Amino acid sequence: MRTLLDRLYNAAGYLAALFLVGTLAMVLTGIAGRIFRFHVPGTDSYAGYCMAAAGFLALAHTFKRGEHIRVTLLLEHVARRARRALELWSLAIGTILVAAFAYYSVRLAYQSWQFNDISTGTDATPLWVPQLAMAAGTLVLLVALADELVLELRGARVARAPAEALRNE
Repeated sequence: MRTLLDRLYNAAGYLAALFLVGTLAMVLTGIAGRIFRFHVPGTDSYAGYCMAAAGFLALAHTFKRGEHIRVTLLLEHVARRARRALELWSLAIGTILVAAFAYYSVRLAYQSWQFNDISTGTDATPLWVPQLAMAAGTLVLLVALADELVLELRGARVARAPAEALRNE
């Protein structure tokens, strides 16, 4: 099961990287179009869709590697039992909030598909297509949070710090 979950988080991370490349491609296409006087409709919209997809799909991958911003000032100064209680509380609340976010993200994509909602730009993209990345990203983040919560409940969770120390110079 652990291997399957890690592959899921990595796959979401690779998809996020692919969408970052897509953002770059759309921006470069728009720039080239202005320089060489041709127009590709929707490049701005597609760059935005790719950027949103990259952001949402990267959430679980970065969370599982300890790269999300955390305020540990309180955790560093409390006893071990209190730290565990705070971690459990944080993970439980986070899981509940992300579950709601995932539910409404999936619901939004479904309703956009159901109502045949399209973008108002020149590209006229069915909105459920870019919304799928948001729904998928929040669902994978929900799995990651639930995974961490279960690991913490079992006492098997290893809190990961970022690989590189932050530099505040």
